[in-house]
Amino acid sequence: MSKKKQSLNRLIIISLIIAAAIYLLVHHFHINDFRVIEPTVLYTSGQPQGMDYPRLLYKYHITTIVNIRPPSEHKDHNWYTEEIVWTRNNGVSYIEMPIEKSSYFPDEQTQDNFIAIMANKDNLPVLLHGGRNDERVALLAAAWLRKSQGYTAEHTSNTIKKIIEDRELTEGEITFINHLAK
Repeated sequence: MSKKKQSLNRLIIISLIIAAAIYLLVHHFHINDFRVIEPTVLYTSGQPQGMDYPRLLYKYHITTIVNIRPPSEHKDHNWYTEEIVWTRNNGVSYIEMPIEKSSYFPDEQTQDNFIAIMANKDNLPVLLHGGRNDERVALLAAAWLRKSQGYTAEHTSNTIKKIIEDRELTEGEITFINHLAK
């Protein structure tokens, strides 16, 4: 094999190794759909897993995790047990506020319960999580932003668009946000 071909093969192998290392590092230090809604107060994410939990505790000092996924979404998966064990072992409060995926608009009682959790300074900072790009998380965060933080409908909409990957809001979501302050 010629020296040129050997050099090219080495370069390709080294490039692949570097690319794999970068991918693993980014994946290892990335929490799915993590968003800072209000620093040191409210964060949102998809389902944390593995090393996400220590990062949430040590980097963001999460005191309370609010899970909006109902039992039907975790009965066949191990994440629920992992989350319960981790929160208990690390002194993190764990609160379940199930919202069905099919009717993802949080009802008045769920909104009030979440606002009460957020009003208790001992609970802060809070991680509100569901699945990937979860509209339920976005709309529950919207209720807190509008009702407790006094965000305008436009500011709230712009904030929650980031939670759901910058997609345009549906008419139902816009109506929901507009009616929150009334």
